[in-house]
Amino acid sequence: MSEIGFNCAGMRRRDFLQLGLGATVGLGLGDVLRLRAQAAQISGKASPDQVNCILIWMDGGPTHYESFDPKPDAPKEIRGDFKTIPTKVPGVHFSEVVPKLAAVSDKFTIIRSIAHKDPNHGGGNHYMMTGAPTPVPVGCGASVTFHPSYGSVVSYKRGVQEGLPAYMTTPEMSRSGGPNFLGAQHAPFVISGNPSNKEFKVRDVVLPSEISEGRAEERRALRASLDRMVRIHEAAAEDPAVGFDSFYHQAFDLVSSPRAQAAFDMSKEPDNVREKYGKTDFGQRLLLCRRLVEVGVSFVTCYYGGWDHHEKIFSTLKDSHMPKFDQGLAALVTDLEERGLLDHTLVIALGEFGRTPKVNDRGGRDHWPHAMSVFMAGAGVPRGFVLGATDAKGYYAAENVHSPEDFACTLYKKMGIDPHQVLHANTGRPVQLVNGGQPIKELFA
Repeated sequence: MSEIGFNCAGMRRRDFLQLGLGATVGLGLGDVLRLRAQAAQISGKASPDQVNCILIWMDGGPTHYESFDPKPDAPKEIRGDFKTIPTKVPGVHFSEVVPKLAAVSDKFTIIRSIAHKDPNHGGGNHYMMTGAPTPVPVGCGASVTFHPSYGSVVSYKRGVQEGLPAYMTTPEMSRSGGPNFLGAQHAPFVISGNPSNKEFKVRDVVLPSEISEGRAEERRALRASLDRMVRIHEAAAEDPAVGFDSFYHQAFDLVSSPRAQAAFDMSKEPDNVREKYGKTDFGQRLLLCRRLVEVGVSFVTCYYGGWDHHEKIFSTLKDSHMPKFDQGLAALVTDLEERGLLDHTLVIALGEFGRTPKVNDRGGRDHWPHAMSVFMAGAGVPRGFVLGATDAKGYYAAENVHSPEDFACTLYKKMGIDPHQVLHANTGRPVQLVNGGQPIKELFA
């Protein structure tokens, strides 16, 4: 994290309003558009433009074998060390390391047949976070942006409600999670820190103690009365003065929003609820995500890294990653349902690809984009359903195969956004939001 910077007069922008921003991103706040309702206020089935999304990004590429697509009848070098367990859905088995998710499998869908051909982290990440492949090959460790991410598009389409950004991410932005030509105002608001710590606070999303709210209102009025510059309001013009004004007003709206302050205050959450999610960094971040969509944030990404298990995959999953993931995600889905939020909250968990069929000589699995499992729940996604299949050894998606473009079309349609609309870059160049693909019909009840 770094200083936001200085204006031309040498004054830190943070001297007045301080915000939790990533070093290379801006607030996820765009041109103000009206949401028709807040999630917590909706009763009954939500229309698509009332659906909010929690996307859990499993950076590195989670294994499909040791999660939702085990192959118990395959040879040992393919099936791995873990056994399988039955789920609540008859005939469906998961890996033994996700018992809590197996117990609530009647609440979600697993897609076992999304596939692509990019084995690199940079390209795979971009493809699955934007629905667009990179136009040129990129390095495995690259962080690239050739197309707006899902969250940025949602921000562009929905804008701000009662001071809340439409797009937030915790604890960091994924490498292709930015806005590209939509502009920095549609980058995610980054919530860093560890919500499992008692002293957790959203960094600097407060008025400085030396400035009362009334004093801040006076300063904002004074600024407005003194600033008579004519602004160019078209986004393509990129007038930097407009950008700073937008930043200033967005900042003020956020720090003065009662909804934002309530959502960020984790101390208000009952301890038994916090225990249900797990007193871990990941579990408490998922709880924070629930609180954010509950007050009306449209798109929240929970970044959970470390899934690039080229070695010691079985001990790492068993001792570290899977217990957190299993408990936290099962609790999130159950909690959303109990609060009447699941029908209008889309929950997704995925990474950039799956892992190789054969366990390597270091006890790990390598990159494999030809098969992966994607978790989806809520917002009309069928419950207790497995879509598609890989072959008998898990090498390739073999039944009901779908592309990242199909996945992107599905996500956008669930949120009331036309996936085949044409956007325009800063230069006026037309850009199709999703080039090809179709919504996956089985995911629409």
